[in-house]
Amino acid sequence: MEAMATVHMSEAEVARDLHAVLAKVQQGGEVVIEQDHRPIAVLKSSVAARPGRKLSECIAMAKAYEAKLGDAPIPDEDFAKDVQAGIDSRRDSFEPPAWD
Repeated sequence: MEAMATVHMSEAEVARDLHAVLAKVQQGGEVVIEQDHRPIAVLKSSVAARPGRKLSECIAMAKAYEAKLGDAPIPDEDFAKDVQAGIDSRRDSFEPPAWD
């Protein structure tokens, strides 16, 4: 499937193979879910648009750098602030429901 291809599917088709639908979305595709040939929802990845690397990839790169050169990479002064800002930007707040 080409990146960013749009696929139109009925509710029944989506329900029949949700795993395949999600795989298309993860590959960068967009799935328009239709009911009686009318669009009712669009599934697209919000992850694909995010820049950067996974933390595990950064750690692996740092270990490879250290193994090759014998020195660990040294982060700049703002590294800790950048990491904290990244954590804070992805942290969901939890608001428990109010019970009557």
